[in-house]
Amino acid sequence: MVYDFHTHTSLSDGSLSPMELIQRAQARDYKAIALTDHVGIGYLDRIIREVAADCALARAHGDILAIPGVELTHIPPRAIGEAARRAKELGAWLVVVHGESIIEPEVEKGTNIAALQCPYVDILAHPGLITPEQAELAAANGIFLEISARKGHSLTNGHIAHLARLAGAKLLLNSDAHDETDLLCPHLARQIARGAGLNEEESDEILTNNAHALVKRLPQPR
Repeated sequence: MVYDFHTHTSLSDGSLSPMELIQRAQARDYKAIALTDHVGIGYLDRIIREVAADCALARAHGDILAIPGVELTHIPPRAIGEAARRAKELGAWLVVVHGESIIEPEVEKGTNIAALQCPYVDILAHPGLITPEQAELAAANGIFLEISARKGHSLTNGHIAHLARLAGAKLLLNSDAHDETDLLCPHLARQIARGAGLNEEESDEILTNNAHALVKRLPQPR
């Protein structure tokens, strides 16, 4: 089974509607998928409302845990805490923050730290060249660091995995899918984990145990 906590739909820069992405994930034996479209402050309400409605419909009529979420993207670091809190209040089950990926130098410095200090953030996505102090902050605050399957963002997977291991921070592997071809399968997910320098036991930990731990944090499906 695949657990994937970072994907995008046509509500931001993805190619599929929320329901179509969920259905295609279910056809690939996904156990859970989070829809985490890029958001800013001005349209949090609309995106969360639309995604939450489709996720509820999918959970009611399918065999997949469809999770309404957001990816806070290009938000000034000082505004991340309030934006994350507001997203949870509006009904986002999961808050992802767009981290300081090396392929997007326009992401403001300080984004990683602001996300890792926020109690409303669940995942720091593609955090790039994180520091030991940032990895320790992730461990202390229970925020997951992402190993990314996406081209470009994946360039620092080995660095992230190494520092997370040293600090005791928890990792998740996500697709950052923007279309059907980006969706994962168990074999590919394991290969990406091994490519990041993780052994079999560590790969099992992030693909299964850490995924289960995050799911347990989420609101109970209705």
